[in-house]
Amino acid sequence: MNDQQASIAARISELSRMPIAELWTVWDRYFKSRPVNPNRAFIESRVAYKLQEEAFGGLSLATRQRLEAIGIKHSKIKLRGRPRELNFAPGTVLLREWGDREHKVAVTAEGLFEYEGKPFKSLTAVARQITGTHWSGPLFFGLGSKRGAQ
Repeated sequence: MNDQQASIAARISELSRMPIAELWTVWDRYFKSRPVNPNRAFIESRVAYKLQEEAFGGLSLATRQRLEAIGIKHSKIKLRGRPRELNFAPGTVLLREWGDREHKVAVTAEGLFEYEGKPFKSLTAVARQITGTHWSGPLFFGLGSKRGAQ
């Protein structure tokens, strides 16, 4: 262990012995706001991470993106705006019969969905445009089921 590593390790070990008021002072140096329901272990772990990040550098952008993707994939919390798990090659055309006509949706190079010459950010938005009501876009186009993975 080099001197810098030893110094950071010593600073981190001191966190558990600091009075909470002093720990909050360190927290405030690194974070804009305090947690709503704090507990000491959480505060210490976040401050310890920031100390290491400051000394040795943070995660690369690629690593952060990979970890976020893993978290989203395995999360039991369903968030609005969650990235689609369906990936289409540009040029893919989806067809759906509805209201006595065939509806075509093309996937653009930008990953958008083009319907009747207009770009849409999601298949759900296209399904809403076609039906006038809320539908799951993947279900509307027959790409998944309510109970299965898409």
